[in-house]
Amino acid sequence: SSVSTSPMSVTTSGTTPTESFTTTSGTTSSNFTTITATATTSKIVSSSSTGTSGPTATSSAPGESWGLCNCTTAICIEDNIIQVVPVICNPPPKPTCANGLSPVQVIDKDGCCWHWECDCYCTGWGDPHYMTFDGLYYSYQGNCTYILVKEINETVDNFGVYIDNYHCDTRDVVSCPRTLIVRHETQEVRIATVKPNTLQVEVTVNKQVVALPYKKFGVSIYESGINRVVEIPELQMNVTYNGLSFSIRMPYSKFGNNTHGQCGICNNNTADDCMLPNGEIAENCEIMADHWQVVDPSKPQCSPGLIPTKAPSTTPKEPCKESSICKLLLGSVFEPCHGFVHPQKYYEACIFDSCLLPDLDLECSSLQVYAAICADQGVCIDWRKHTSGVCSYKCPSDKEYRACGPIKERTCKSSQQNETSTKQVEGCFCPNGTMLYDTAVDVCVTTCGCVGVDKIPREFGERFTIDCQDCICLEGGSGILCQPHECAKQIKTSCDGEGFYEVNEVNSEDSCCPIVTCKCNASLCTTKAPKCTLGFEVHSHIPSGQCCPVYECVPKRVCVHQNAEFLPNSSVFVDKCQDCFCTNEVNVSTQLNIISCEHIPCNTYCEPGYERQPVKGECCGRCVQTKCIVHTGTNSNLILSPGEFKNDPYNNCTIYSCVKVHNQLISSTSEITCPAFNEGSCKPGTITFLPNGCCKTCAPLDSPTPCSVRQRNDFIVYKGCRSLDRIVMTECEGTCGTSSLYSAEANSMEHSCSCCRESKTIEKHVELKCPTGHSISHKYIYVEECSCQVTECNTSQSSELQSTEENDKVSPQNRIKRAISLTLK
Repeated sequence: SSVSTSPMSVTTSGTTPTESFTTTSGTTSSNFTTITATATTSKIVSSSSTGTSGPTATSSAPGESWGLCNCTTAICIEDNIIQVVPVICNPPPKPTCANGLSPVQVIDKDGCCWHWECDCYCTGWGDPHYMTFDGLYYSYQGNCTYILVKEINETVDNFGVYIDNYHCDTRDVVSCPRTLIVRHETQEVRIATVKPNTLQVEVTVNKQVVALPYKKFGVSIYESGINRVVEIPELQMNVTYNGLSFSIRMPYSKFGNNTHGQCGICNNNTADDCMLPNGEIAENCEIMADHWQVVDPSKPQCSPGLIPTKAPSTTPKEPCKESSICKLLLGSVFEPCHGFVHPQKYYEACIFDSCLLPDLDLECSSLQVYAAICADQGVCIDWRKHTSGVCSYKCPSDKEYRACGPIKERTCKSSQQNETSTKQVEGCFCPNGTMLYDTAVDVCVTTCGCVGVDKIPREFGERFTIDCQDCICLEGGSGILCQPHECAKQIKTSCDGEGFYEVNEVNSEDSCCPIVTCKCNASLCTTKAPKCTLGFEVHSHIPSGQCCPVYECVPKRVCVHQNAEFLPNSSVFVDKCQDCFCTNEVNVSTQLNIISCEHIPCNTYCEPGYERQPVKGECCGRCVQTKCIVHTGTNSNLILSPGEFKNDPYNNCTIYSCVKVHNQLISSTSEITCPAFNEGSCKPGTITFLPNGCCKTCAPLDSPTPCSVRQRNDFIVYKGCRSLDRIVMTECEGTCGTSSLYSAEANSMEHSCSCCRESKTIEKHVELKCPTGHSISHKYIYVEECSCQVTECNTSQSSELQSTEENDKVSPQNRIKRAISLTLK
């Protein structure tokens, strides 16, 4: 068949009836075309029926119409004449949303016209404050886990949004949101606050921490400014949470009149927002909120059906000073947004937080939520800089803060896509001139290249080494292509020396290729330090190229004496007789310093009778008595050597003697007692001295002295012991007849000799006193009579006698000495 068409202008319009105040039709314009059909085998199917082309023909009455594609309608005129006209949509009236937000345009099911709808938007913040889907404001202080929204008639498997609150003050009066929970089919997403009252959160899926962005099984989780967003594209809904506030946005077309929970029913009517699970309406939403409690094993104190939580009074007991932070909501800072969203409810929540919890700065959350809603309506408020740092937000060093930035920041992966969304959100964004490399790689780059695990941007074609792999950044594919790093050949190092061991060191030029070096460990050395003799010490040095030390004993440059060391110029005690010190001179053979000594000068003078003799332990010796010192009667001193006899210079009858007995010098004084002598009885010229030179006698000049007994007084000394007083001792003294005559008959000299000897003696006793203090009894011979006695007389004896007599004539003292010696014996 053939069809002819001719265009023409039409000004008619059609109206789509509205089912309720939430859906009103929109308007479009188009031209229409008249089609003439010449064949009856055509089948035209309207938009309300289905069919397939075939040999069966269908007829239509004049005036009947049906829908075609591309938003056109076919009208049967007559006689196979069909007129095709565009679908005419009249502008629908714009409704007012009870939650205060602007309505959104929604395309009709036919895809040609559109209508207005009020989205389901529920939010919560602070300690906490709620705004239901329909805009009803209330505060609730429960610290359990609650249902925020669930379907009344379930169309989606295991769907729901929950909130876990906790007491955020020490008095357990008010609570704050801690964890937001989103369930969809097989997945449970938890966005939990890491640190109370902060924007630090952690995302887990089915109790496993995940990295963002995350997309699996119809659930998408990503960062949007300061928020974490859970998006379910199939349901056209998203949930945001940042640790201080949350929001739930759901389309009315899918969830209208089919929600209940703490966010209420989404039907643009606040009257039923406080609905209980059994369908009844509570007096207020604080009572309703308690009934949406769910069983939470981590909170055994919470159980559905307990006594409802009593809401704290919004009016403090004491007057509360209005917070300067809250004033900003009503002032000029937020004034551009007042015409879109009224701030009164957020202001009341801000005052409530600042009065009950003045130290937590929770009032910032009210301003944050209000600013986020304003940004959603297209009004950007840069409000944080007006809070004097109380509500400041600090970004990482490579990011900058913006009050209003894109919901999805432009990245290298999305830079070629056209972003049509005009909604904005606050957060930290890449500085101007840079862009985010990827939503999964939080690095700002100037040019799109590659970013590896080190988070360092690379340009295409750039070569680099990471994790000991040589890599290159390539456009396309996975971006970074790597292969194992190749190390330059090294000269093999041998560590055979004692004490050495191999060590792998980091190469400053190539950290991936360690350098094998030899390290020294002294504990591996076997040579021990020797023990040096006195005056020497151990010195060690490590020869070049070796590890273990070489030891030797070197002189200390000191003097050594009697197992002691002396430093140079210090005194050294050798003995008392020498003054010694250590010099700096070294003995070549011993390698020790030389000790120099000088004898200490001594006084060599000793008194008469004394001689200086060495004494052990004394350097100069000691004056020791070697002769007897005899004090005479004339106060003069005589010095006698041992065995020496000497007459008193003024009295020949007194003889002094010195005897050494047992190393003791004993002086004695002997006095000769003369017999009675009368000079008148002597003839003149016959007075003479006896041989002792002391006593006088008278005798003929030609007569010798007769043999008689003579007496003397003297001390008796025997073995060192002496009599206490002088003792009268006797002796025989005098001349006897002697002759030497020639005998003619014998033709030789005949000698006759007689000796003056004792003829009668007696034995007497005397007591001697010894030096030790004790006394002994001593016997001595006392002569009573003397006479001349004949004795043998020969030549030798005659000569000896002649010699003795001659000596006696020369020295009468010798006879006295012999007499004393005989007496001592």
